[in-house]
Amino acid sequence: MPLEKYKADLQELAKSIHVLVNESKRKISRNISNEILLTYWEIGRIIVERENVRNIDKKSSRELILELSKLLSIELGKGFSRSNLTYMRLFHLRYSAGVTLSHQLNWSHYIEFLKIDDEIERSFYEKQASIENWSVRELRRQKDSALFQRLALSKDKDGVIKLSQEGQIINKGEDLVKDPYVLEFLGLPEKARYSEKQLESKIIENLQRFLLELGKGFAFLGNQYRITLNNTHFYVDLLFYHRILKCFVVIDLKIGEVKHTDIGQINMYLNYFKEEENVKDDNPPIGIILAASKDDVMVQYATGGISNKIFVSKYQTYLPKKNLLQDRVRKILEEEK
Repeated sequence: MPLEKYKADLQELAKSIHVLVNESKRKISRNISNEILLTYWEIGRIIVERENVRNIDKKSSRELILELSKLLSIELGKGFSRSNLTYMRLFHLRYSAGVTLSHQLNWSHYIEFLKIDDEIERSFYEKQASIENWSVRELRRQKDSALFQRLALSKDKDGVIKLSQEGQIINKGEDLVKDPYVLEFLGLPEKARYSEKQLESKIIENLQRFLLELGKGFAFLGNQYRITLNNTHFYVDLLFYHRILKCFVVIDLKIGEVKHTDIGQINMYLNYFKEEENVKDDNPPIGIILAASKDDVMVQYATGGISNKIFVSKYQTYLPKKNLLQDRVRKILEEEK
């Protein structure tokens, strides 16, 4: 049989082998990463046990780790710096024996977790990094943007604890929303003057990072999405589809304070998508207005009685003051004790 007749089979065969080899590589990589984590935990255990036996204080512990680092670096090479050994010691202290370590996360991820003193906050980032498969760079950005605190401020004590135990689980429209959204990656100065069009263009230029800020499940469908009603064209700033909630998500951008007319406009968009764009098994669309500022009382009255899911959140083009947000979360936990 001529070789040409085998080409389709060869392509399919090559694809199957390619998938198999890549999956094998991923399994090997996961096993290696897990072994490294277990080894580092054991190294931390050995250091802590020696400190306890010798009754070593903090100052002497630092000196011990420094000298140990010099010796191990000569004998074993890189990977045993004073900083790394310090984190291995902390790794043992903060993670109990037999704890399940995520095979999706590596040592660099755990170093970032170990930098977080608060156990509840640390647990959240560990769960969320695994759920959303964050790179170390993405994890750092989410920490810097105080993602945990921004999500926790909309919850009660039980909600905060659940957030730390399970991560952010998306079950309903409210689970998608943050307040504020942090858009520091756009590179817009805090008090710079810019138009809504310029804000939108900056978001499109940094779409991958904007999707990271939105969270898991968002698929971008387009910007300035045109809809026509009564021979009049309207344009949706940003349109997404959420794969988990199975619904359209309409985002409207406002560089000033949100007005009641803005809420009426996005309500009209949602009604359009519900009637004209939804297909079988689609859930009702969700609307999010991102504004530089908002009056909560006005928003409450303007959205009252509307059946559509409409959320109004502020955005800011700079990183938040994390210590202030941490204090507010701490109050939530303390007020309910």
